Amino acid sequence: MSNTQATAPQTPSTSAVATHEGPLATSHGKTTIADTVVSKIAGLSAREVNGVHALGGSASRAVGALRERIPGATVNHAQGVSVEVGEKQAAIDIDIVAEYGVSIADLASGIRRNVIASIERMTGLEVVEVDITVHDVYVADEESDDDTDSRPARVE
Repeated sequence: MSNTQATAPQTPSTSAVATHEGPLATSHGKTTIADTVVSKIAGLSAREVNGVHALGGSASRAVGALRERIPGATVNHAQGVSVEVGEKQAAIDIDIVAEYGVSIADLASGIRRNVIASIERMTGLEVVEVDITVHDVYVADEESDDDTDSRPARVE
């Protein structure tokens, strides 16, 4: 059996010979995109989808709320987003709070579609996966804790 392996031609494949040219690497130079750029694009495009109340888990949202109170601080558009960026591909993890009443499956599908389209269009990277974690569901009535009339009466 080793004779058949020795007789196989040893010609280099075309992919091994081809240069690594693509949208980010050409014969004129190479473009490198930082992880923070991809995170920001993913965060902004996820927020555009109706039904997304906020990005991030409870801890990152608390830190973000504190950060926004500092005079001169900027909004962190990448909050709740983590990415792994290679030379040609990117993988994204997004943590969200969904609005009550929306279909979470449809929401996740819309987020994936919007994030993939934005990143691929703006960066030329291939998005291989977008993992979404829903940490909470936002209910509008939870914001008005000071409104005692809407609370049920206590029986003692």
